[in-house]
Amino acid sequence: MTLIRPLRIGTFTAKNNLLLAPMAGITDSPFRILCLKGGAGIVCAEMVSAHALHYGNPKSGRMLHVNPREHPVSMQIFGSDEQTIAQAAKNAQDQGADIIDLNAGCPVKKINKAGAGCVLMKDEAKLGRLLEAAVKAVTIPVTLKTRIALNHQQLLAVRLAKLAESAGASAITLHARVASDVHSGPPNIAAVAEACAAVKIPVIGNGGIVNGTVAKQFLQAGCAGVMIGRGAIGNPFIFQDIIAEIGGQTPAPITPQKRLEIYLALIQENISYYGEKIGINRSRKTAGYWINHFPNAAEVRGAFVRLDKLADIERLFRSVRF
Repeated sequence: MTLIRPLRIGTFTAKNNLLLAPMAGITDSPFRILCLKGGAGIVCAEMVSAHALHYGNPKSGRMLHVNPREHPVSMQIFGSDEQTIAQAAKNAQDQGADIIDLNAGCPVKKINKAGAGCVLMKDEAKLGRLLEAAVKAVTIPVTLKTRIALNHQQLLAVRLAKLAESAGASAITLHARVASDVHSGPPNIAAVAEACAAVKIPVIGNGGIVNGTVAKQFLQAGCAGVMIGRGAIGNPFIFQDIIAEIGGQTPAPITPQKRLEIYLALIQENISYYGEKIGINRSRKTAGYWINHFPNAAEVRGAFVRLDKLADIERLFRSVRF
């Protein structure tokens, strides 16, 4: 069986089964566009608060905007109330999302205190109602992103996959680490494999996928697709690399010079989308992922974070000697 193949989620079919994970502060529209160029089959937006949308928060409202160049895109929402979840799902569909994703895996305390994110795993009945509310509110597919468990004492992957299926979700993404581990430790691919065998809807594997070798392990375990998160920061072409690796080829290495060229393209895209000041500020967040692996990288990063004009950044990057 070919491991890299089209991925069908409900009524939607993506060109391949490699997805960009939603990451707060990272997977905005400019980065999603770059990852689609890098071979992603679906890109997922950073999560948006259903509660904030309900009260008309302008920043949250802008986060739902879909650029015509970024299809197919999954818009992730989070919340703890059925009515606001349903409203947020409908708003996302109206803005052009291809898929709606409900977050039930985020371990951030601020999100959890609001009754959203991974704490929903403690109340499966409530999680089921939230999913059902989203499914009923839209005509596009709804998916669930969660984790295999809250802690190592009780794995929940199979139960959560069955819950998602019974609530009408078209797919489930399982982060193969427990919530208490956040992003540390090896992924428990066996736990995800059990969920794959328990349901008919697609199960998408996530967690620690940084190359084709790990992606292949998830796919061979029964996953319909894999979702790449932090492995794409600094290398939005990781999707092409994974396709090449699984196909038996050696991906072309990204040289520091090439990485700077890609980073500059992202900065320019950010400026086009947000304006110069905000676009550069957002770009600074991930400078450590991009400006690295050459002798004076730390010095260049230090100079970069002090600049606030595109022309100065372009001049700095041109001056770098590898």
